[in-house]
Amino acid sequence: MGCGKTHWGKILSEKLNFPFFDLDEKIVEHKGKSIPEIFASEGEEQFRLLEKDVLYLLSESHENFVMATGGGTPCFFNNIDYLKKQGTVVWINCSTDCLYKRLIKEKAKRPLIANIPDDELKSYIIKKYSGRKIFYQQANVILPEEVITIENLVDKIFHANA
Repeated sequence: MGCGKTHWGKILSEKLNFPFFDLDEKIVEHKGKSIPEIFASEGEEQFRLLEKDVLYLLSESHENFVMATGGGTPCFFNNIDYLKKQGTVVWINCSTDCLYKRLIKEKAKRPLIANIPDDELKSYIIKKYSGRKIFYQQANVILPEEVITIENLVDKIFHANA
């Protein structure tokens, strides 16, 4: 959450001339509710099941594409294994300090952190990062957020598949 998946995904899709999908946007289209509404009315578990279903639908109906998943997507239902079977998984490894600076500004738009007091947000980010890192480390390509350029990203992806 907040590492730049959508930003870099859009740039990469333009460079490769592939369609771009933001998984959260596709979930909203599929369900007809915003992510915060889904969390509020159905809870995180139902959201994660819906996320998996939409992930599979998109993957199975398109051959080449770039997708920005939610930060939790790889951490549930063996999604990381599925993602790696479908293509190249990239982890944009952003520092927790960087994530905090970005997320503090957009808390209201993010249901997992909207109700966390500002003074507790950094420890929440560190805790989530620590719990999710085991999944993220399975990515085919790991890029520190500070060194990303589109040329570097494309090069790393193509070398991961060589």
